Amino acid sequence: MPVRILALVGSLRAGSHNRQLAETAVRLAPEGVEIELFEGLADVPFYNEDIDLDGSAPEHATRLRAAATGADALLLFSPEYNGTIPAVLKNAIDWLSRPFGAGALKDKPVAVVGTAYGQYGGVWAQDEARKAAGIAGATVLGDLTLSIPGSVVRFAETHPADDAEVTAQLTELLNGLASRVAAHTAA
Repeated sequence: MPVRILALVGSLRAGSHNRQLAETAVRLAPEGVEIELFEGLADVPFYNEDIDLDGSAPEHATRLRAAATGADALLLFSPEYNGTIPAVLKNAIDWLSRPFGAGALKDKPVAVVGTAYGQYGGVWAQDEARKAAGIAGATVLGDLTLSIPGSVVRFAETHPADDAEVTAQLTELLNGLASRVAAHTAA
């Protein structure tokens, strides 16, 4: 049975470098690993406990929860917006954290990667995503990181899939994630 990883991208822009990075991860998935790039984060309403009712949560939030529940791990791709995590990614984490103590992230391995324009590659946002996922109950794999700086320049004419350094780093991270997930599910 393959290891199933759900990828969530914190940028909604069609030409997002983080989306391109996620698409590259899908293509680079090691043998025995399936990475599903979740589509539809833009349709998930802002988390509101008043609409998160048992059996009648919004359809898009329910679909997100089902995808996360069916995955063995999550891989979050986070750009940096004003020095922090994008709202769409934080909102996904909020939905996946409920019901409190038993949400879809409970004990699920999560790794966070990304690229951003700044010189540090979005590490502040990625650290915030790790923090939020951990508080939401995930098993954050803090040693599996990849922050690629200068995205606007670096990927102006080169897709991440065509950048040998990026594909090597991403392949190493995916292999590490797959082995950690295998160890986690065997425990």
